[in-house]
Amino acid sequence: MLRPPGPVSASGRPTASVPPPAELPAFEQHIDATGEVPTRADDWHDFFNALAWCVWPRSKAACNALHLTEQHSRLAAGLAGRGPRRDALTQFDECGVLVVSADPEISALLAAHAWEAAFWQRRTRLIATTRFLVFGHASWDQLREPFFGLCAKAIHRVVEADWLALPLPARQAEADAWLATHLASPGQPFGKASLVPLPLLGIPGLTPASECADYYRDTRQFRPRRPSVL
Repeated sequence: MLRPPGPVSASGRPTASVPPPAELPAFEQHIDATGEVPTRADDWHDFFNALAWCVWPRSKAACNALHLTEQHSRLAAGLAGRGPRRDALTQFDECGVLVVSADPEISALLAAHAWEAAFWQRRTRLIATTRFLVFGHASWDQLREPFFGLCAKAIHRVVEADWLALPLPARQAEADAWLATHLASPGQPFGKASLVPLPLLGIPGLTPASECADYYRDTRQFRPRRPSVL
């Protein structure tokens, strides 16, 4: 059993990673009701999900609570299926990354898919000012053996420069608290539009292939942003 110190489900129950029960009809309800995170033995995907509950306890609990709220809302409205909001939550839970930058221009360029400008032309600035905090457990699993075109779904955040000077544990805890609040913000409802594609192998240092400008000109991996449909 993997029990992180402190994290609790949205219902206030201490979380623990345990083998899945014989019958698990509702994943989110089970976590909320028991605090138990079903975790298969010898399964990397589940292992990284268990670690995500340790590293992002507030944000994982927020995701769990939002799933339940959306389920109840759709049931009350007589709507079938999961709905687009739950699909977006699952996508972020699996493949999400929080991009935190003290350089607004870098953040804007990444959000605009200006990959060469952000990752190459301003490479030194990006390394100095920007941190890529992986949230999605599927992304961590995929990063064990990265493949061409590996992409995450990003939420971008601009901070003051002193955030970068925080000790790593304090920085992570602050990022977790911010993300949990951001996900649950009623003034900015979370959905597909909240997420921006991010080619993970564009991050400096993840692959030797990224050490030249031409690498970022391959549109099979570094795709331009699609024009808005009016």
